Amino acid sequence: MEAVKEAFAYFLHSGLLPGVLLILRAVTPVAALYVVWRCYTSFKKGQRRRDPLIVLWDEGSGARFPVLYWENSIGRSRSCDIVLPDPQVSRDHAVLMRRAEGWFICDTGSKAGVWVNGEKVEGRALVGAGDRITLGGVTLSLWNSDAAPPKRRRVFTGFSREAASPRKLLLAVTLVQFLMAIQASLNGGHFAPAQWLPFGVLLVLEWGFFAVSVGVLRHVSFELETVGFLLSGMGIQLLAATDLATVTTQLAALVLGVCVFAFLLWFMSDLDRVAKCRLWIGAGALLLFALNLVIGDERYGSKNWISLGPVSFQPSEFIKLAFIFVGTSTLDRLQTRKNITEFLIFTGACMGFLALLRDFGTALIFFACFLVIAFMRSGSVRTIALVLMAAALGVVLVLRFMPYVAERFLGWGHAWQHINDSMGFQQTRVLTYMASGGLLGMGLGNSSLIYIFAADSDLVFGLLCEEQGLFMGLVVLLAMGLFILYARSDVARSRSTFFSIASCAAAGMLLFQTCLNVFGSTDLLPLTGVTFPFFSAGGSSLVSCWGLLAFIKVSDERTYAARRAGRRRSKIPEMEDIRS
Repeated sequence: MEAVKEAFAYFLHSGLLPGVLLILRAVTPVAALYVVWRCYTSFKKGQRRRDPLIVLWDEGSGARFPVLYWENSIGRSRSCDIVLPDPQVSRDHAVLMRRAEGWFICDTGSKAGVWVNGEKVEGRALVGAGDRITLGGVTLSLWNSDAAPPKRRRVFTGFSREAASPRKLLLAVTLVQFLMAIQASLNGGHFAPAQWLPFGVLLVLEWGFFAVSVGVLRHVSFELETVGFLLSGMGIQLLAATDLATVTTQLAALVLGVCVFAFLLWFMSDLDRVAKCRLWIGAGALLLFALNLVIGDERYGSKNWISLGPVSFQPSEFIKLAFIFVGTSTLDRLQTRKNITEFLIFTGACMGFLALLRDFGTALIFFACFLVIAFMRSGSVRTIALVLMAAALGVVLVLRFMPYVAERFLGWGHAWQHINDSMGFQQTRVLTYMASGGLLGMGLGNSSLIYIFAADSDLVFGLLCEEQGLFMGLVVLLAMGLFILYARSDVARSRSTFFSIASCAAAGMLLFQTCLNVFGSTDLLPLTGVTFPFFSAGGSSLVSCWGLLAFIKVSDERTYAARRAGRRRSKIPEMEDIRS
């Protein structure tokens, strides 16, 4: 044992250590890139083909309408999933949707009403094989699908034809974190065993959650959780190498974030429960805003913190989740004027509270999320254009009556002319130290940026690039950008428009927040002071990110595949194959 200690001490003080650490900094982003890319390609390969679930047969014309989605709009409008060109059919006449009990038909305020087997539908009605659905002058009968599955287009989705094993992907995540732990523990030519504590906690949490999710609950997908653990673990170890004392809060926040993630997956498994709680969630969010306004602490110009003894948090981070809940809705409620009005009032109230709290960075994120939800709900470019014009007027008023906000805009694009004042001091240091990190970085714990205010929060992307290199920074940005593709791939396959809209809104919120942080700290946009998802110091932000990840997760139809199969066997009888 003494010989081993002497050999290790010799290695630490020899000229070999810098070269070994350089190799580790070169291997780490490659391993991280493998995880990010293989998680996405495995996700794509695990999706089902767009085969028809059932078929609707027009008894008058003989036309067959394949039903591809869990929720399908039926009407005369070309924007409907099933278009019936009959003058007696309303533009948005009905919705055919699948739930645990079977298929339901819902009237969405049509003039002629919806009839099933000669009886008028009030609310929604359960339909099965052979049932006749009358909408205006059209009668449709529901059949099982006997269509041959369409051929899939050959597109490049990775170098392997098979989806990667979730266990192997999580092993790759552990490897990335192991390599970062080695770098942090050997920084400065001496061994720091305390740097292995975050790695040990991450190891237990990640593999424990994996065992419960895949081993016990038999979930068939784990790609998004893997990416979440990769990004969260890298952020925690980046901060630990700089200041180990801050990591306790981040680790506790990660545990809470994973619990929120698991809770939301359970909560959103029942869409009726979501619909019932939606208004209560919105009321709770506004109450939390009001509480923040009354007892909140003002920090750095914004009154966006609440302190309860030793614990402090940002209410706006949790209200992001409530905003998505209120803004989304299942298709049968989506087209009602009352539902849209409620969302507009809620959005206006949130913007008003954020203006009073002077948290304009978060207001921009909420507004971007609103645009995503509004477009997916209405599909109207004209509506979005009017909203943008109103927003531009709001920006002009803010700049006119709040000069401290205008000051940030005055320095935008001119940081190098203000290297020693508030309009350019932070951005110029970020750019300088990022450049000094080069492609592979200076090594964990070897940052000069850490001495600049907000280096571990608003400027953390610069800290990442300085210590781990531009290569690692680009890998992290790729992971953030792919969240949009995760959500976009699931839009047509989700069980509900609630999941489709919620996933796109959550992914858009994560990407827009990332852009505000990165472009603001590098002077491509005004510095807004928003956090970098999964990396910035602050427990509220990390918990919120895992909550947003849950919205993307639920849009994947495989999320509830094991439990849904069990329900189908116990509750839904097999439809008889009806043939003419």
